Amino acid sequence: MLGRMAEPPKPRWWAMRRAQNLKPATYRCPLCGRHLPALSEHMLLFPEGDRGRRRHAHTECVLAARKAGRLPTREEWLKTQPRPPSLWQRLIERIARHEPE
Repeated sequence: MLGRMAEPPKPRWWAMRRAQNLKPATYRCPLCGRHLPALSEHMLLFPEGDRGRRRHAHTECVLAARKAGRLPTREEWLKTQPRPPSLWQRLIERIARHEPE
């Protein structure tokens, strides 16, 4: 019996750049599902910077998704992450663990 393939984890952040190709190919925009001719100016999306999983998308779709907050950059994602304890905080915790009771 064939099972369903597991969905890859949702990317936490995206790298993006402008693109235009001279190759006569057609892609499907992952954001709207419509066709995208490679000859037109468009955007390349890299989930978590992985160039092997790049996706071609309409520039308008990328701009709309960015405005809606659905395509955060690495810098934007990092700002939402908890900060690791500072050296001073780690030192205090270590001393507290080793104090006699």
